[in-house]
Amino acid sequence: MTDLPTPSTAPPVPGQLTMTAPRRGKPPRHLADLDLAGRVEVAKELGLPGFRAKQLSTHYFAHHTDDPAAMTDLPKGGRDELVSALLPRLLTPVRTISADQGATLKSVWRLHDGATVESVLMRYPRRATICISSQAGCGMNCPFCATGQAGLTRNMSTAEIVGQVVAANRMLAEASDLSAPHEGGAELGDEADEGESLPASGGHRVTNVVFMGMGEALANYSAAIGAIRRMVDPAPEGLGMSARGITMSSVGLVTGIDRLTREGIPVTLALSLHAPDDELRDELVPINTRFKVDEAIDAAHRYYLATGRRVSIEYAMIRDINDQAWRADLLAEKLTARGKGWVHINPIPLNPTPGSKWTASRPGVEQQFVERLRAHGIPTTVRDTRGSDIDGACGQLAATTA
Repeated sequence: MTDLPTPSTAPPVPGQLTMTAPRRGKPPRHLADLDLAGRVEVAKELGLPGFRAKQLSTHYFAHHTDDPAAMTDLPKGGRDELVSALLPRLLTPVRTISADQGATLKSVWRLHDGATVESVLMRYPRRATICISSQAGCGMNCPFCATGQAGLTRNMSTAEIVGQVVAANRMLAEASDLSAPHEGGAELGDEADEGESLPASGGHRVTNVVFMGMGEALANYSAAIGAIRRMVDPAPEGLGMSARGITMSSVGLVTGIDRLTREGIPVTLALSLHAPDDELRDELVPINTRFKVDEAIDAAHRYYLATGRRVSIEYAMIRDINDQAWRADLLAEKLTARGKGWVHINPIPLNPTPGSKWTASRPGVEQQFVERLRAHGIPTTVRDTRGSDIDGACGQLAATTA
């Protein structure tokens, strides 16, 4: 195996992988980086009783606020000091733009060191899904993805990842009722439900989180798992979300998928495959030069066997590149060879990115691809492409602020 290139913030050359994030100054310590016991210790170090840390946690995770003025149950003496020590501002809003009659909101955030990331909030009548970033940029370098083409700036911290969800809850609490109709297709986050009903929020609280924003979350493993734990920890230690409402997406980092399998947290795994044959996938998904198609599918199948959670296969439909009927058959044959009922496929019409030589498959070709998969008995639903007109759909996130 060849040595990996030196991490760089410059755009990578075609096919280059960046598996180790460039070192930059760490974000300030935040309440969400610590478990409740760790927060209590910080409070005691400040000369405050430990229960103050629990009160502060309630404000952040239950009321979604970091404003000291709203924390009237904390004594004025020491309040600002405690908030400063445990709730530093990690995400500064740059701008938020909307689409779909306000049902889709893309936010650009500036981090403490000037790096920028994006998250996309999608409101539906009974729930709300947020697509979050786990890295500033991405080192996986898929040529049809704007994030991958920008290169990897750095890993995000647990608190920076969680902060996107808290900020979304704050937005939703202030939002009016949703009136825009939903026009069909698989909603982002559908794969997490498996036909089960998550608690409805009326679209005023995040119910689903998908790690499908900027970055390969399994390449930032410790922070991503820490973020998941903060999301599912019961309030006030965390957000008290259902693990069934969280989807971890990966381009096929097999070692990371196997680590996730051992965690025992029943999130849903989404494998971004995009091609069933190694020759093409080597070009479309450079991690395939290290972990081949069958290795990635085997890892996903092991995840299903260990957790019982049906795996989602994400497949960007690219005109005349990966949308041939024979590739649908090959994909189906590889998946059904591992068994029935363990997988669901989400074809995604390719979303345009600046300068890309590729575009979405023709509707008739896409439909034939879907029908071939279904003929093999595999549940298949075309993904709804929310936010494509604001560069907020899958593969378009690049933290553009111009």
